[in-house]
Amino acid sequence: MITRLFPLAITLTLLAAGVAGAQHPMLDMAANHVVQKYQQATCEQLWEQKGKPKSAREQEIIQFLRSDPQMRAEFINRVAAPVANKMFECGMIP
Repeated sequence: MITRLFPLAITLTLLAAGVAGAQHPMLDMAANHVVQKYQQATCEQLWEQKGKPKSAREQEIIQFLRSDPQMRAEFINRVAAPVANKMFECGMIP
């Protein structure tokens, strides 16, 4: 469930790359979506998704984020703490 929603969030993030100005409303929406999904997921759901392979679309989006350091940094800055906290609670990171 989480990895299936991740491509949607990343797609919204990609749309934010074209938004002019200092703020990125689409990036805000995508990051909020990812954070919300992690906060609402049970640990069991996260563990189930951990070992599943990424879709072709998800791999493409990840490649885009690797090629655009500014958008990647913005996205990660917004989702890192809530996602890491959930993963810690679920024993997925030390």
